[in-house]
Amino acid sequence: MMESLKTHIREYVDISDEKLERYCNAFILRKIKKKDFLLKEGDICEFEGFIVNGCFKVSHTDRNASEQILYFGIENWWISDIDSFINGIPSKLNIQALEDSEILLISKENKEKLYQEMPEIERLMRLKFQMSIIALQRRIIDNLSKSSEERYVGFLKDYSKTAHRLTNIQIAAYLGVTPEFISRIRRKIVNKN
Repeated sequence: MMESLKTHIREYVDISDEKLERYCNAFILRKIKKKDFLLKEGDICEFEGFIVNGCFKVSHTDRNASEQILYFGIENWWISDIDSFINGIPSKLNIQALEDSEILLISKENKEKLYQEMPEIERLMRLKFQMSIIALQRRIIDNLSKSSEERYVGFLKDYSKTAHRLTNIQIAAYLGVTPEFISRIRRKIVNKN
């Protein structure tokens, strides 16, 4: 389990074996069954998680009870409600397993302590945050400037390792379209090929 986390960390920072071991030992492994929640709206997020295997959705339910998916997380992705985690406020998000999954969790207290002891870990998380902000910025620009069909094609490219694991309903909730639209676009793409 820890090997995937160690490999992931070493892709971004140079760190001694001793520090890496100490950092990884701060995580706890949690197994989550399909459809179970890692975090529910209204709870305070007390973790950042590294997905070892499985698939999660991070979503928000609006006042009309419609689900809006912010992103999907798969193997080697980090997942959390960063606003709730950092500010200690009730979450506006749900994090739910779409498959039986395993995730390594670290508490805020342990993370902050290790930041002080290991600048390499702080650098790792800074790089991961930068990548997240870039992805969010690109998604906002796409939502403002691209057609639904263009966004769907972009989704297939960006989530090439994930799309086949998702239903039309989940993809539609991510793109802000109807499941019927996804079905029509899929048929159109298949007919073009």
